[in-house]
Amino acid sequence: MGIERSIKVYEPRQQGEPRRGPQEKTANDPLGRLVTISDPTSATADAFHALGANLQYALMDAPSRVIALTSPGPGEGKTTVCANLGVVLAQADESVLIVDCDLHRPAVHGVFGLRNLQGLENVLSGDRRAHEIQQEPMPGLRIVTTGPLPPYPAELLGSMRFKEFLRQAGNEFGYVLLDCPPVSMVPDSLVLAAQADGVLVVLDAQSTRKVALRRTIHGLESVRSNVLGTVMGNVEVGK
Repeated sequence: MGIERSIKVYEPRQQGEPRRGPQEKTANDPLGRLVTISDPTSATADAFHALGANLQYALMDAPSRVIALTSPGPGEGKTTVCANLGVVLAQADESVLIVDCDLHRPAVHGVFGLRNLQGLENVLSGDRRAHEIQQEPMPGLRIVTTGPLPPYPAELLGSMRFKEFLRQAGNEFGYVLLDCPPVSMVPDSLVLAAQADGVLVVLDAQSTRKVALRRTIHGLESVRSNVLGTVMGNVEVGK
């Protein structure tokens, strides 16, 4: 897989137009990131539906569909892509589980307006069972937030308990989406990518540097992960 393979997927805008968000915010989307709900007829929402359809086709014959989403650096939109991808897959009658695996700077709960008192850490520490901490913001979509942040996330995510958690989730849900930390920040993403069935790399067309993308792809390939492609946001389109 070469880094030239990319999917332009969200926030298309005209040249010179400032970067914009959805037209409105909803009670379940305090930051206005769920464009697939707040502005479902927009070009941005259409692009997310296309991404979901492409993913369904690419993994049609896969025995499980655990997808890790990461980025070269922070602020490049991985959580926004993960959340909207989960929404469009659920809208397509797929059963979807989003797991916030960023045990440093969790953000999934904020996008969906959920509480983050208990979550993945509680399951991996043996305090709770997986079904006890799942939240359901919409039909077909369940969320596992991080819960308390552990001191050594990479060790927890590389544990046998996490492998068993993923195995059970893969058996229960049609798609499991892992919102991972940026590759350049911590080793957690490589640990997660090695356990996923596929990886999507999210980048910002205006700010992600090519050298950072190359390093990210090289790191993912070093753990023999299946890089499905890149998802490019903040894309300018010609008039």
